[in-house]
Parts: sequence; structure tokens; C-alpha cells
Amino acid sequence: MQTRYTTNPSDFKQYDTDRIRREFLIESLFTSNSFEFVYSHYDRMIVGGVMPVEGPQTLPTYDELKADFFLQRRELGIINLAGDGTVTVDGQVVDLSKKDCLYVGMGSREVIFSSNQADKPAKFALISTPAHRICPMAKLTSAEASPVDLGAQETANQRTIYKYIHADGLQSCQLVMGLTTLKPGNIWNTMPPHVHDRRMEAYIYFDIPENQRVFHFMGHPQETRHLLVSTDQAILSPPWSIHAGAGTASYSFIWAMAGENYSFTDMDFVQLSDIR
Repeated sequence: MQTRYTTNPSDFKQYDTDRIRREFLIESLFTSNSFEFVYSHYDRMIVGGVMPVEGPQTLPTYDELKADFFLQRRELGIINLAGDGTVTVDGQVVDLSKKDCLYVGMGSREVIFSSNQADKPAKFALISTPAHRICPMAKLTSAEASPVDLGAQETANQRTIYKYIHADGLQSCQLVMGLTTLKPGNIWNTMPPHVHDRRMEAYIYFDIPENQRVFHFMGHPQETRHLLVSTDQAILSPPWSIHAGAGTASYSFIWAMAGENYSFTDMDFVQLSDIR
């Protein structure tokens, strides 16, 4: 488990490309038969993934958590990004197909991840945040996640938003989680951009075609920078930063938030004319 610390936005102005990538980009989420985790000091969110190939993989605990087991004081959101698989929580087996979501509450002791086929492994994206109460385990498929179509072809941002874990969906303590899929021929997400100073956000990009990239824009609205992201990579977005992207092809991404405000609509939009 890597640890990433918070950054002062004034200091961020001086970062070069290499420093920005080291602080905010997670380059590897899915390695066969192992867990990849980054512990962020932004709202203590943990971003990670696991790709079971040669048998089931059991969620370990880590010294950094100072806990008897991973979810002793945490909750966990899971979205499958690839082949069919299962998640077994304290003996209860849940099937997860691509884009299905599972919420696992605080206090769950054993979480086991499996792929149904080794040649078509599941890729489980994992987001964990501190919790203060037990919320029930629950599953939601993409069809059940109240898909909403937004954007227009004229502005190249036609997209479908799926809301999984939020105040009006799967219940949690503070975790908010869903995903967005761009329509073919569309490239822009989250336009106009926004910030929400009451919570941080993480993006996990996936289904980016080989040899294509997403230009992820971040930073203070008047001091923006960009990162090039390939498929199955993630971005840590500070509360003071915009988070928007444009791809060289259509793509999908998970968005996950944690912090003070649990409401999905807590966004402070920034006009494009004010972006620098």
C-alpha cells in the first residue's frame, strides 16, 4: 500500500509534469493475483484494485491501517470493470458482472474476490473510506442505477451517468460512487468543470482503447494542469481542483467521493470563461 499526502494549491503551481504524476496519478491498479492500493490523506480515501486469475484473492489488512482487519473501521465500494466474478463477504457470495456495484459495510471481516474464468478475469475497482456506523451490504447493477443521459453531440459530451452509492441509492457513511460512460464519438466529461471544497474525488479511467489516451485536467480553476491517462489508471483529485477530461476516443470512468457532504449535487461549477 502506497501513501500519498495532501498538497497545498499554492505549491502545486510549481510542480512539473513528473511531480504531478507522482502525486496524483495511480498508474497500476490491476496486477494478476495481487491487490494494488494507494492510501490518500485526502479524506483518508483508499483507491485500489484486484484482478484474480489463479484462484480467489482475500482482502488483506495492512500495517498502515492499525486495524485487526481491513474493514474494522472502514466501508468499501466495489465495481467490476471486466469479466464476470464473485465477491464473498463473510460467507455470502455475490455475483458481479461488468459495471455491477457492491457496497460492503464496516465490520465485514473476510472479503474474497474471484473470477469466473481465468482467461476473462474480473477487474474489481475498490474504493474505501472511514466509516462510523454499519450500513448493510447491497448490490446494484448498472441497469438499476438510474442511468441518466446528459450532454449533446454538438459539444462532444454525450454520456450516461450511473449513480450507485449515494444518498438516494446504496447507503453508506460517506462514500459516494458511480460511473460515467461516453457515447461513441464523444470525448468530454464533466463540462463545465466544477470543484467541491467539502470533499475530494477519485477518477478511475477504463475502457480506453489501446494506444488512445485521456487528457485529464486538474488544478485550481485559474491555474490548470493536465495529465495523460491510459486505461485502468486513476487520478486523485483534491477538493480545490477541477476534474475534467477529454479523450482521443470514447471511454468510461468511475467517480468516487468522500468528505463532509454526502449529497451528489454538491458542486461549485466554474464557467469556461473563467478557466485558465
